[in-house]
Amino acid sequence: MISAFERLVAFRYLRARRQEGFISVVAWFSLIGIMLGVATLIIVMSVMNGFREELLSRILGVNGHIEVASGTGALPGYDAFAERIAKLDGVVSATPLVEGQVMATANGYASGAFVRGLRAQDFTGRPMLARSIQEGSLEKFDGSDGIVVGSRFVRRFGLKLGDKVKLISPQGTSTPFGTVPRTKSFPIAAIFDVGMAEYDAGFIFMPLAVAQTFFQYDRTVTTIEVMLNDPDKAPRFIPELSKELGPGFRLTDWQQKNSSFFTALKVERNVMFLILTLIVQAEVVGFRGDRVL
Repeated sequence: MISAFERLVAFRYLRARRQEGFISVVAWFSLIGIMLGVATLIIVMSVMNGFREELLSRILGVNGHIEVASGTGALPGYDAFAERIAKLDGVVSATPLVEGQVMATANGYASGAFVRGLRAQDFTGRPMLARSIQEGSLEKFDGSDGIVVGSRFVRRFGLKLGDKVKLISPQGTSTPFGTVPRTKSFPIAAIFDVGMAEYDAGFIFMPLAVAQTFFQYDRTVTTIEVMLNDPDKAPRFIPELSKELGPGFRLTDWQQKNSSFFTALKVERNVMFLILTLIVQAEVVGFRGDRVL
């Protein structure tokens, strides 16, 4: 609410100090200009902050905050490493994963996809993924060959729940006749939609044991994803985690892994800062001009 003193000051400078009505008109135009400038500041900052928050929630809801990988490409004894990481202060969870690129084919159509193999409890342990299931369930995720695909993925291939998708791994099997790509058909056990096209169209979630067999990672995984209680602490947490694990590991935080997104956001924020600075300067010049009159 506006107090009596504030109303007194406002009307003191909005009314003309001389008999010329033009001065009052200029004051009102200055007031309207300042109101529009402040409204623009609030709207632009709200849109930019909201867009960044929405993007971060999608990215961090699917991916971990820190990715731990072995320098040799495979990580044996992953359960012991995951337990050691999970005991550190600030760590929420440590999830073993098997990741790999595949070619997905169905109904005469082919497209690249990214497979992530993990346990059912790790899938449901991430609220963003657990809430995104639109059709099917995870009852047959562990202990079967059922996979979870995105809504855009099934629309692209013309598939539905229960249909099979053939996956072709570029890491072929050596035979006397040369290297033969590994292929296998998997039924769709569930369909998810996280609201981000990159994930809904190109991500495939597979049971960890099935992914280990398909990509030939016997009793090993490719990465361990670490979730922290504060994702902004990830860059500062990496030295502590590296000291705990020792040499021979590659550690990547979520900002490095998604640098393309955040580079674009940084450019947009810099441009918005320049525009808002010009708006503020225009308001100051207009206010000073009004006081001169």
